Amino acid sequence: MNRWLNRANQRISLSGAAALLVAASLFGQLLGFIRTQVINGNFNSPGHITTDAYFAAFKIPDFFFYTIAAGALGVAFMPFLADKLHAGDKKSAWQITSGLLNLLGIIMGVVGVVLLVFTEPLLRLVVGNNLGPDQMHDAVTIMRIVALNPLLFTISGILTSLQQTFGRFFFFALGPIIYNVCIIASVYIFKDSLGIVGLGVGALAGAILQLLIVLLGLGGLGFRYMPTFNLRSPDFRHILKNLPPRSIDQGIDSINSIVETNRASVLGRGSITFYENAYMLHLVPILLIGTTIATAAFPRLNDRLAQGRPDLFRKDFLMVLRAMIWIILPVGVVAYFGRAYFARLIFKNIAPEIALILGFLVGAIIFRTLYAIISRYFYAQKDTKTPLFVSLFAIGLNVYLVFTLARPSAYGLIGLALAQSIVAAFEVFLLLIIMVWRDHKLFGVEFWSGVGRTLSVTGFTVLTTYIMVSLVPLVSTDRGFSVLGAKLVAIVLPTFVVHFIVSSMFGLEEAQPIAKKIKQIALKPIKIQ
Repeated sequence: MNRWLNRANQRISLSGAAALLVAASLFGQLLGFIRTQVINGNFNSPGHITTDAYFAAFKIPDFFFYTIAAGALGVAFMPFLADKLHAGDKKSAWQITSGLLNLLGIIMGVVGVVLLVFTEPLLRLVVGNNLGPDQMHDAVTIMRIVALNPLLFTISGILTSLQQTFGRFFFFALGPIIYNVCIIASVYIFKDSLGIVGLGVGALAGAILQLLIVLLGLGGLGFRYMPTFNLRSPDFRHILKNLPPRSIDQGIDSINSIVETNRASVLGRGSITFYENAYMLHLVPILLIGTTIATAAFPRLNDRLAQGRPDLFRKDFLMVLRAMIWIILPVGVVAYFGRAYFARLIFKNIAPEIALILGFLVGAIIFRTLYAIISRYFYAQKDTKTPLFVSLFAIGLNVYLVFTLARPSAYGLIGLALAQSIVAAFEVFLLLIIMVWRDHKLFGVEFWSGVGRTLSVTGFTVLTTYIMVSLVPLVSTDRGFSVLGAKLVAIVLPTFVVHFIVSSMFGLEEAQPIAKKIKQIALKPIKIQ
C-alpha cells in the first residue's frame, strides 16, 4: 500500500503533470457529461422538465464556497507554500496549511449551519417565486442535504493545493471523478424512492468520498497537522490579506451564475435546465484545456519567480499561452458547427434551445480558456487585486447585459450566452492591456507571429469542419451515443488532423512535439524474432 502511495505521489514534470491532468480531466468531463445525460434521461422529457430544482439548489452553496474558501485553495495559497518549500522550511508550510484548514473549517462550518437554517429564503433569492410548489420543495430538500459540501470541498481543496505544490497531482485529479460517479450512481439507486432528491444524497456522498481520496494523497509528504492557527504570523496574515481579492474574484462567477439562473427562471419552465445543459457543455473544453494546463503550469511559474528568474517565468508563460490558443481555436470551431450534435447527445432528445445557446457560448469557451493562464500570470506574482478589479468591472457589465439582452422581449435565453461571451472577451483583453503596460517586452514579434499563423491555420480548420458537417448532417431520427458519437468523430477527427497538418506546414512550434512523437512511432524499428 505504501509503495503504491509513493508511486502515485512522485513529483512529475510539467508535461507529465499536464498529461495526467488532461487525461483525468477528460475522463472526469466525460463522467460529468454522462452524469448530466443520465439525469436528463431519467428526470426530463419533452414538455415535462423537473431538473430546474436540481440545478437551482446548488447555486447558493457554490456561492459561499467560491466566495469564502476557493480563493485560498490555490493561487492565494500555493505561492507562499512554494517559497517555504524552496527555502527548505517544511515546518512553516505545515503551519500555514494547518492554519488555513482550521480557520476556513470553522467559517465553512458556520456557513453549513446557515444553509440548513435559512434554506428557503436563500433559495428564493435565486429563483424568486418562479418554481412550482413541488419543484421548490425538491430544491429546498436538495440544498439542505448538500449544506455541508462547501466545508468538505474546502478541506479537500487546501490539501490538494498542498500536494500540487509538491508537484503531486494524482489524488487532485482523482477526486472529481469519484464525485461524478457517486451522483451517477444515485440516479439509479434513488430514482424510484427519493426521485430527484436522491441526487443531493449522491452529491453529499461524493464530497465525503472525494475528501477520503484526497487524504490518501498526504501519504509520503510527512505532513504534520497542527490544531491551531496563528493570526499573528506574518506569513499567515499575508495569505489572509491576499485571500479576499481572490475570493471575491471567484465569488463574482457565482454571482453571475445566480443572476443568470434568476433570469432563466423568469423565461419559463425548463429554461434553467436548457441553459445549464448548454453551460455545462461549454465548460468541458474550458476545464479540460484551460484549467488543467494552467493548473499544471502554475507550480512551475511559482518556482521560476521563487528562483529569481523572471526571464524563465516569461518564457514558460508565453509557451503555455500560445499552446492554449493553438488548441482552443479548433475546439471552438467544432463546438460551433457541432452544437446541435452535442445538444442532442446530452439531452437525449431534440433540444434546439440548448444548441442555440451553445452556439453563442463559443466566444466564452475561447476566452475563458485563455483567462485560466492569463489570470495565473498575476497570481504567481502574488497580485490578486488586478484580476479582482477587472472582474468587479466585468460583473457590472455582465449584470447590465443579462438584464438588457435576456429579457423575453429581447433575446431571451440567447441573451445570457451573449453576455457570457462579451464579458469573457472583455476580461481577457483588459488583462492583456495591463500586462503589456507593466512589461513592454512580454509580447514580442515571435509571439504575435505565432498567433497570426495560428489564426491563419484556423481558417483551414473552419473550412474542414463545415465540409464534414455538410457530409454527415444531423437528422431528426438520430438518437443514441453510437449514432451521434460516430457522426461527431467523423467531424472532429478530420478537423484536428487538418489543423495539425497545416500547423506543421506553417512551422508552428506547438505542432512539433506531436509530429516528433508520430515520427518516433512510425519509424521505430520492429524486432522480429
